[in-house]
Amino acid sequence: MAELLARTSSAELTEWRAFERIDGPLGPGRGDYHAALVAATVSNSIRALGGKRGTKRVTDFLLEWDQRRGPKTPHELLREVSSINAALGGTHSGTTS
Repeated sequence: MAELLARTSSAELTEWRAFERIDGPLGPGRGDYHAALVAATVSNSIRALGGKRGTKRVTDFLLEWDQRRGPKTPHELLREVSSINAALGGTHSGTTS
């Protein structure tokens, strides 16, 4: 970060920030958005073929990188996976402890 600040003026950083606000994120954030767009498209296509109503939005598949909350417990992760599985029409055949 220090090298970036030493080589780039405040005005240029402001221009890049404005560019991102208009044209979307640069770097890996843009790839995350593209992957979420594909996931939403596939999910909605599968739901439509199965006759299910409701659509998933791109934001439903975007990764959340804010780690201030701390890691999720195994039970929280299982709840999230079960919810996604049910939303996609899946069933659960195993047992959990």
